[in-house]
Amino acid sequence: MEKEKHIEESLKLFIVLSRAHRAVSDVVNKHISTFKLNPTEFAVLELLYHKGDQPLQQIGEKILLASGSITYVVDKLEQKGLLARRACPKDRRVTHAQITEQGKALIEEIFPPHGERINEIVGILSDDEKKEAIHLLKKIGYHASDLLEKK
Repeated sequence: MEKEKHIEESLKLFIVLSRAHRAVSDVVNKHISTFKLNPTEFAVLELLYHKGDQPLQQIGEKILLASGSITYVVDKLEQKGLLARRACPKDRRVTHAQITEQGKALIEEIFPPHGERINEIVGILSDDEKKEAIHLLKKIGYHASDLLEKK
């Protein structure tokens, strides 16, 4: 009986977490779309802006995107003049994505209102509640990763 109660609460938490993620993503994605970007394009530009040039092969891992999709996204951003491909000087088999000046200007325009929008969404929580949520979600995420590695 007690185990069933734990399972029921776990399932409820999963549904609430999934719905909250979806609602937050929908608000953020709608805001990003006003800049004529999709969420993946924004994620790639934001990564390059904050972390510098990145090997194409590693971008997918860092923004949680399948490697096959990266080429498509990079092609679109390159066509828009927001990033460029650069051969790695040390290893010609590796190609880096590099944000262009136009891409930097766009992300510098987008990022402040993006941060404000996210703050507006999670601003319903106090700073202590945010810290607690971060701690609890990390705890779940790390545990899930550990379970995945054990299988």
